[in-house]
Amino acid sequence: MNEFYSAVESLRFSTWIRESGSIWSYPIVLTLHTMGLAILVGFNWAVDLRLLGFAPSVPVGSMKNFFPLMWFGFWINLVSGVILLMADATTKMTSWVFGVKMLFVILGMIILRKIQTGVFHPEKEDLVQDGKLLAGLSLTCWVLATTAGRLMAYLGPQVGLSGPQIK
Repeated sequence: MNEFYSAVESLRFSTWIRESGSIWSYPIVLTLHTMGLAILVGFNWAVDLRLLGFAPSVPVGSMKNFFPLMWFGFWINLVSGVILLMADATTKMTSWVFGVKMLFVILGMIILRKIQTGVFHPEKEDLVQDGKLLAGLSLTCWVLATTAGRLMAYLGPQVGLSGPQIK
């Protein structure tokens, strides 16, 4: 498998992302990844907190409109995350911290879908009661995924390169 990761990392595109130093390579992809995270997790937290009883004057049903935005943020993160992974595949794919991050991202997305289809189902009358457990699990998953993502810089295998230099 390491040969595959090395091959992905050696692609011209991966090398350009990692080493070009252009503002349009690693910095913009990382910025998009951060923005996608903010959209996905920010709106997700708003829904979760409302399901847990915060801001009771906000109608829970009106938050159904947040789901397309959350999915938009997810797709930004998926694309930018794959690009970031390609630039450092040998390190990320052998990192236990990256595995933990991905586990909680996957669980968070499963719970998001469960909330969208189960809690916000048109026939549901008590959206808040049905969603409390899922909301708590969702918040936990996103805290753990975000924490693991940040800890990747400090735990597990480290990037062998000095990193991109912005020109």
